[in-house]
Amino acid sequence: MHHMKIQELISPLDNRYNLKVEDLANNFSESNLNKIRFEIEIDWIIFLSSQCGKNFKPLSSSAKKNLLKIRNSFDAKSSKRIKVIESRTNHDVKAVEYFIREEIKKFPNLKKYEYLVHFALTSEDVNSLSYAILLKEAKEIYLKKLDFLVKDLNSKSKSWSSLPLLARTHGQAASPTTLGKELKVFHQRLLRQKHILKKMKPLAKFGGATGNFHTLELSDAKVNWLSKTNKFLSSFGVEQNSITTQIEPHDGIAEIAHCIQRINNIIIDLDQDAWIYISNDIFKLKLKEGEVGSSTMPHKVNPIDFENSEGNLGISNSLMGFFAEKLPKSRLQRDLSDSTVLRNLGIGFAYSYLGITSCLDGLRKIQPNKETAILELSNNWQVLSEAIQIVMKLEGYDDAYEEIKSLTRGQNINKDSYHELIDNLQISNDSKDKLRKLTPLTYLGIASKLAKS
Repeated sequence: MHHMKIQELISPLDNRYNLKVEDLANNFSESNLNKIRFEIEIDWIIFLSSQCGKNFKPLSSSAKKNLLKIRNSFDAKSSKRIKVIESRTNHDVKAVEYFIREEIKKFPNLKKYEYLVHFALTSEDVNSLSYAILLKEAKEIYLKKLDFLVKDLNSKSKSWSSLPLLARTHGQAASPTTLGKELKVFHQRLLRQKHILKKMKPLAKFGGATGNFHTLELSDAKVNWLSKTNKFLSSFGVEQNSITTQIEPHDGIAEIAHCIQRINNIIIDLDQDAWIYISNDIFKLKLKEGEVGSSTMPHKVNPIDFENSEGNLGISNSLMGFFAEKLPKSRLQRDLSDSTVLRNLGIGFAYSYLGITSCLDGLRKIQPNKETAILELSNNWQVLSEAIQIVMKLEGYDDAYEEIKSLTRGQNINKDSYHELIDNLQISNDSKDKLRKLTPLTYLGIASKLAKS
């Protein structure tokens, strides 16, 4: 790292949060990108020599062994060497190609295959495949972290399935719910996006300078190059986009970016709700020995993890929004503005990953404050006015809503006035009994069943 101290790096992902995003950082690092380019180039030589017809010299087993030896020898030194070459070529893929040529020269029996290095390829063939591989790996790392959150929400929604809670719509008291069911909403939303993201596949192209397979066709017109290149890409677990310009159009990357934006937004929604529940004392935070909540107010326990999560997810959102908007547009057969943007894909992933981690930290520190939740419900008997008007309607009172509205709107109803209200209604005794049995703590519909589903 150019002998640079970690504190001197510009991005908090590289200093402050360095350890939290380590897996993604290793995946998206420039040395890993170069390693993947390097492996693709070597595999292409082997593929051409062994599967692409008689115009390519077949590989002897010792030559193949040496190529694989080169392929498996990539290390930090190789990475440095490529950067040195690049400072001369000012072209990153070309630097990888020249590095491979240097390595091949060390083995006399590889001399006659040197012409196959980067044979018939444009750098974008190698790049689009490299980025597809990086994104495939990144998706695995990211989904694993997202899965922790999905599972955590699921177990909390089950444990808290029956804990009654005053719902608030427009910030006002509304028909009661349970804490578990409200968390179940987030569980379901994230689960759906997780399945969508899992199915998404970044594509790669391998059709040369402007996507028309010119040079491959020229080297042997008898070979079906579309099916050959397809076979080559699928050996990396990547699907081919066969109809492209010089670049793969990046719509697949835009889809992934949009999906991560939706995930970010769902978690921001969760962060903000958790924050409000903490602020309303519905959640209390488990106190941690030695932690300081405020530099001036010793009593404070702050919902900092949810706040941190919200901030980082917001940064990811703006990056992902930009990627999805910018990358699918390229002038005519290509311009280079996508290249520098693609180098930042990992940052969009990492801020979202960090946001999920912080949200998980926040969820680990909270516990329901049953007393407050019950007290709040006991102070809001007016939420049963919905039940009264529905029972009246069942008995044929068409204007029940208006009648109950005039009796309850703006009134602070308690247990006694609720029962008094019921006694004065012109409804059957059965209906009165049904309503008398209700309390704000038991008027929960099937919330706990939904939470456990």
